[in-house]
Amino acid sequence: MVWRAARQLDAALTGHVLTRTDFRVPRYATADFAGQTVLRTASRGKHLLTRLSGGHTVHTHLKMDGSWRIRPATGYPPRDHRVRLVLANQRWQAIGYLLGVVEVVPTDREDTVVGHLGPDLLGPDWDQAEAVGRLMLSPERPVGEALLDQRNLAGIGNLYKSEVLFLRGVSPWRPVADAGDLSALVELARRLLDANKERIGQVTTGDPGRGRQTWVYGRAGLPCRRCGTAVRRAGQGQATEERVTFWCPSCQPD
Repeated sequence: MVWRAARQLDAALTGHVLTRTDFRVPRYATADFAGQTVLRTASRGKHLLTRLSGGHTVHTHLKMDGSWRIRPATGYPPRDHRVRLVLANQRWQAIGYLLGVVEVVPTDREDTVVGHLGPDLLGPDWDQAEAVGRLMLSPERPVGEALLDQRNLAGIGNLYKSEVLFLRGVSPWRPVADAGDLSALVELARRLLDANKERIGQVTTGDPGRGRQTWVYGRAGLPCRRCGTAVRRAGQGQATEERVTFWCPSCQPD
């Protein structure tokens, strides 16, 4: 989803002069980058970095509910309380809804917002060995928590965490040290993300039909597609209202 958003922003904005910037967050309410050229929008894990010719980067993060929508640059952007940021040129306007993070940093200081991240599963810096090494720094940590920690590897969210662990037959509550072949686990995660990076929806079963896209994610109480046991759902780790996991207790024994 983030990778795709970066490509859409890149296609609409890169190489064009901004005619309007509208930051609808208090900290940057007076910021104005009209007249500057967008150099690139890149994704780094779940972060989006829009680089401007004046030496600044607009850093955004979708969090749970955010999205970017590209619209023709006709008329003023909607007066919608959900809009957090508008970047427009003569042809297109990119409208950011419910963005969890909106900030501006010097481009040469991007490391202050993404420098903590581990190898990016969809990035040119992907390093499987480095990701496995970072996971093993906390061998007793539940593997479901460890996979969501972007300091270990960047890009996995609740859906892919749940699906990858199901496909590997690993309980999300099992310690990292007992989670089996970590190299195979993170490689499967990379393959799933890569296969879905240009989709609007996410499909891990190979079947894009409605209600058939995932093995366990979003299927609490429904029968496991493999064994028929009821799929379970629970919060895991900090911020459990956001860090939810789904698993089959029979296919993924503790």
